[in-house]
Amino acid sequence: MIRWSDDVSPVQQYSGWDEDARLSTSNYQRRMNKFFPILGVLTAILLSYALYQALVMAPTEQTMGDVQRIFYYHVPSAWTAFILFFVNFGASVYYLIKRCSTADIVALVSAEVGVVFCTVVLVTGPIWARPVWGIWWTWDMRLTSTLVLWLIYVSYLFLRRFSSSGETPALAAALAVLGALCVPFVYFSIWFFRTQHPQPVIGGGGSIDPRMWHVLLINWLAFSCFAFLVCWSRYRLEKLQREVDQAHAMQSLMDPRGGTR
Repeated sequence: MIRWSDDVSPVQQYSGWDEDARLSTSNYQRRMNKFFPILGVLTAILLSYALYQALVMAPTEQTMGDVQRIFYYHVPSAWTAFILFFVNFGASVYYLIKRCSTADIVALVSAEVGVVFCTVVLVTGPIWARPVWGIWWTWDMRLTSTLVLWLIYVSYLFLRRFSSSGETPALAAALAVLGALCVPFVYFSIWFFRTQHPQPVIGGGGSIDPRMWHVLLINWLAFSCFAFLVCWSRYRLEKLQREVDQAHAMQSLMDPRGGTR
């Protein structure tokens, strides 16, 4: 329920709020606009350097040959997706507790970008598997659980996109908690189940050449910076969209034809 001051008209109060919000947003955007292009250029340089390291400098794997180089995109994409899903989990839990709109935006944005990176994992995996295993896909625990994880977060995004209920953010947050519980299961599935998927490079009996490890970390850093850049852009866009929607709603309340008193 909106309560207006007795001494100031609703239009004046709203205009004052709108002006303050506009000035605050303008100052924030000016500061961010100075830093954003710098981060974009640095990220582009880092991605280019990571590509050079993966395709040229990394040693050729003795068994699989050059096809193994997709490893430098497959694994960092998976790690980045997992991190984003955990960010989504934290923001969703915070939203359920505090009903904070900022946390809701962070949850939405991290899920969107996380699904993109998880899609990269599901695409690069079969491309890598075909020449190595002789098949595009097998329904083992790691691959199947990754697909289920992807479907959960795609369902999350469909819920956010097509549901107009006021409880949609809370329902989506609950679904995000379920999705986050699947992340450790996906990672540890090859420890507890027999699977064609190779052992993880961190723990689990896997091993990796130190030079390959160096290139892997460079690519992960590049992917992480790119993910942050995309999340940042998407966050600003979503926040602006909600501010516009809120302004339109307030304008509708003040429209004399709407019966505002």
